[in-house]
Amino acid sequence: MSEATKQFEYWLNDDYFDQDTKNELLAIRNDEAEVEDRFYRELEFGTGGLRGVIGAGTNRMNKYTVRKATQGLANYIKKNGGQDAAKKGVAISFDCRRFSPEFADEKAQV
Repeated sequence: MSEATKQFEYWLNDDYFDQDTKNELLAIRNDEAEVEDRFYRELEFGTGGLRGVIGAGTNRMNKYTVRKATQGLANYIKKNGGQDAAKKGVAISFDCRRFSPEFADEKAQV
């Protein structure tokens, strides 16, 4: 079993992921190329931020990858921002792109 297939099965079976996400994954279950593309790597944060195709998977923009990247940034700020880093806070914004307001809400919850 490939690493992508293992990740796919994890997302499909773990209670952390919502039913809409699982339904999307069930729809592509028999498409090996699509499963591979969605799960062969983690979506990377680049100079333009977190960018990618919207959908379920580790290599897609979704609330789970947004939460993970946000938690990583929060950990970095707390570790490197000095004693008062947690008190200072951060600014969260959004723009006109699809799901931008929803992703901003997810970030704020993290």
